[in-house]
Amino acid sequence: LSGIEPIELMRAIERGDIARLTAIPGVGKKTSERIVLELKERLPRAQVATVAAGVGAADARGLRDDVLSALVNLGYHRPLAEKAVEAATKMLGSTSDAGFEHMLKQALRELAK
Repeated sequence: LSGIEPIELMRAIERGDIARLTAIPGVGKKTSERIVLELKERLPRAQVATVAAGVGAADARGLRDDVLSALVNLGYHRPLAEKAVEAATKMLGSTSDAGFEHMLKQALRELAK
């Protein structure tokens, strides 16, 4: 099962997503069905939610770090870029749903003020 991230595996099992599981190399339809059947009830729902929240937080931090790196590479001083990224994060929200391009555009708008 190394062909899938743990959170994706947990979500696929929880949803009963046989197609996603069969996309893993070496896992066929029967094995996928058995995985779902045997593990679905063993996965605590709270654990799935906690792992998903942790991944979302890590993605958001990664997004902010990527935008900060882009601004520094464009020649902005790091402290100024950090303030712009923080303002953009507040404006767009802390989730990675905003996307790199949107976050970068907002940070550049903050720097232009």
